[in-house]
Amino acid sequence: MSNDFIWSSVDEPHAARRREMLRTHPEIKELYGPCSRTKYVCTLLVGLQLSLAFLLRDAPWWLIVLVAYAVGGVINQALLLAIHELSHNLAFRKPWHNRVFGVFINLPVGVPVAETFRYYHLRHHTHQGDERLDTDLPTEFEARLLRHRASKLLWLSCQGFAYALRPLFVHPKKPGASELTNLLVQVAFNVAVFHFWGGKALAYLPISSLIVMGLHPIAGHYISEHYVFREGQETYSYYGPLNVLAFNVGYHNEHHDFPYVPGSRLPKLRAMAPEFYDGLLSHQSWTATLWNFVMSPSLGGYSRIKRRVERRPD
Repeated sequence: MSNDFIWSSVDEPHAARRREMLRTHPEIKELYGPCSRTKYVCTLLVGLQLSLAFLLRDAPWWLIVLVAYAVGGVINQALLLAIHELSHNLAFRKPWHNRVFGVFINLPVGVPVAETFRYYHLRHHTHQGDERLDTDLPTEFEARLLRHRASKLLWLSCQGFAYALRPLFVHPKKPGASELTNLLVQVAFNVAVFHFWGGKALAYLPISSLIVMGLHPIAGHYISEHYVFREGQETYSYYGPLNVLAFNVGYHNEHHDFPYVPGSRLPKLRAMAPEFYDGLLSHQSWTATLWNFVMSPSLGGYSRIKRRVERRPD
């Protein structure tokens, strides 16, 4: 296993591929713009998750955890990936509509993430691999930790905490008005759930969010997207059936090439220009991706491409 990240002196591949794809397939632009179905799917998911929280308000803890893993976690992961769509303004034409709706569908997640995610995720796109601005990259501490099967397994089970806390150490920012609003709305909602339905109903929501970011098949997308499974390839797609539950986030090369194409149209994008994707390695299973990450001695926290970017002094 390497003792350092994979350092690159060239730009990330997506901007150049986008230019070439548009040159040869200008019809791709017809796929741009919001998907009108997203808001209805998300509203249905919010209603379903809150209904489950209500039904579980007096349930035993073992049942709450079981439902959270099997059903609630899948719903909350879908909502988190819908927040990902909204960060690119892919549900409504007006950006502020996407942001307000993002705060709404954030409610069943249990913790306020919509506005903070929007800020950091857009920088992940514009500064992919940047050691300071791309907080999707593991820290040096995490990379050193992820050198053994047991530590990789432990880290995967707590991955939600890693993603939540990493920006505070890598690229901290002062919360803005939108993030404070997101926080206040979420706190008010949580208090209302606790008051009317009780502690178990409230606990079910964040448990669902955390459990699905750990040792869960859908959590494979966190590892499959940018950890290096083939030398020289920086981003990877997955074309399997779990995309149905994940707003097609598995089409990750396609998403980074064209972040203004909604997930519902990414399969059409690939079909329009297969010659750009057929030669790239893709994952066949998110579950297998997690297994391979844990079991392979050559994979770990250092299996990411980084870039050093010179910055002017403030």
